[in-house]
Amino acid sequence: MAVDDVIQIELMLNRFRRLMAELQSGTINRNNFEPWEIEILLDLESCQVQSRRWTETLRQYEKTVERQLEGGFGPPMKLSEYLALRAQKKVSNF
Repeated sequence: MAVDDVIQIELMLNRFRRLMAELQSGTINRNNFEPWEIEILLDLESCQVQSRRWTETLRQYEKTVERQLEGGFGPPMKLSEYLALRAQKKVSNF
């Protein structure tokens, strides 16, 4: 992997962590977003997660995306993709 790619992934990971922290705090304090961040925000809004499970689901999603980006693969998967993978995993375990 080229040095520029590593830098881009690192920047993406930092922006993702910042976005997740803002979502967890309940306030987004900026108005400049990367296209993939907007896609994630729109996807989060469209996903139907039970309110009592929202915090835990978001935390698990964040950890999964961090592992994805640390592995050098970007952009971050959407929450809907994460939920689909998790559902597939549950089905395959039965």
